[in-house]
Amino acid sequence: MFDLRAIRDDPTIYDRGWARRGLEPQTGRILALDEARRGLQTEIQVQLARRNELSRGIGDAKKRKDEAGATAMMAEVATIKERLPELEAEEKRAAATLDGILDGLPNLPAAEVPDGPDETANVELRRVGVPRDIAEPLDHVALGERLGLMDFDTAAKLSGARFTVLGGALSRLERALGQFMLDLHTREFGYREMSVPLLVRDNALFGTGQLPKFAEDLFQTTNGYWLIPTAEVSLTNLVSDRILESESLPLRMTALTPCFRAEAGAAGRDTRGMIRQHQFWKVELVSITAPDASDAEHDRMTDAAETVLKRLGLPFRTIVLCTGDMGFSARKTHDIEVWLPGQSTYREISSCSNCGDFQARRMRARFKPRGSEGATSYPHTLNGSGLAVGRALVAVIENYQQADGSIVVPDALRSYMGGTEVITPNG
Repeated sequence: MFDLRAIRDDPTIYDRGWARRGLEPQTGRILALDEARRGLQTEIQVQLARRNELSRGIGDAKKRKDEAGATAMMAEVATIKERLPELEAEEKRAAATLDGILDGLPNLPAAEVPDGPDETANVELRRVGVPRDIAEPLDHVALGERLGLMDFDTAAKLSGARFTVLGGALSRLERALGQFMLDLHTREFGYREMSVPLLVRDNALFGTGQLPKFAEDLFQTTNGYWLIPTAEVSLTNLVSDRILESESLPLRMTALTPCFRAEAGAAGRDTRGMIRQHQFWKVELVSITAPDASDAEHDRMTDAAETVLKRLGLPFRTIVLCTGDMGFSARKTHDIEVWLPGQSTYREISSCSNCGDFQARRMRARFKPRGSEGATSYPHTLNGSGLAVGRALVAVIENYQQADGSIVVPDALRSYMGGTEVITPNG
């Protein structure tokens, strides 16, 4: 939700921000609805005050035995009682229309975010690591199936497309990756590990920005729950409807959870393999900070995600997304893309976003700034993948493949794999 007073004070800031995201001017209809709604609110108050005034007048008239005057005033009260529900209903409709518009508008991009319509305008910040020279590299599908440890056909029989069955050493490797990431983030970066619900209500997804606009990308149960598309939803909403003390900030939380995505907007994309699945594991990072600390926290979160790839010895690049490629709730996003030899390209494995106060307003999360004497403000929220476990598994399989089809286990994961150094067929 946006601050209507701020929009009234300087609508051009908002129209310029939304224009950078490719939207037409919005503030004209917003302010017109806001004016109509406030006019109705004023009229309701006028009518209520008049009703109270008449009620007192009726009593006084009756004391004076002025029956004609009392009757006239009672008739006016009756008219007001008929009119008030109409005014209140009209005000609610105007408010609902206004809220619907505001709820569907994305966050304003930060000033330093590059302008552009799509991913072609993203800007590379750095590259780390040099891809191995692999003669005729195979992709993870061919490697996994040759090993007898990755089964897409059986998964399709069970659940349809975009699901995978892993077995043996690849299943252990997937688990090892998640545990390694959690240990790194909790022990070295100070994130607090959390276990959170995988099923949430509408308000939680509204708070983080998935609803109402992106319902088609989500899975919903028959009794009204939603499966989380990312642990960002559960973790960030841990502070919804709360007033935090400034001393408690920053809050840093992490969780390893399954994630569920309908991928309605990705029809036909990445249908081969594990790149784009309906169900996958991910380690999520969430930070809640004071506004003046969020930019530094964004860089810190990006470093935490990059460190996972450095420890795994996987080449990657980090980019800043342009205005046309950013997510709905973000004001600035760093994407980390890992090198995949099987595709001979870099593919996203983490997005780290600073959402400013956008989500906090929607969640009604506040904090007490130091020296504010009781006044509250909105904190900033940040989220990032630290990392997507399935894509990390793909990257390890493809980057550590050997000519005989075996997979070398990265040094950082061997203690999590019971000392296994190489994954071989049916391992």
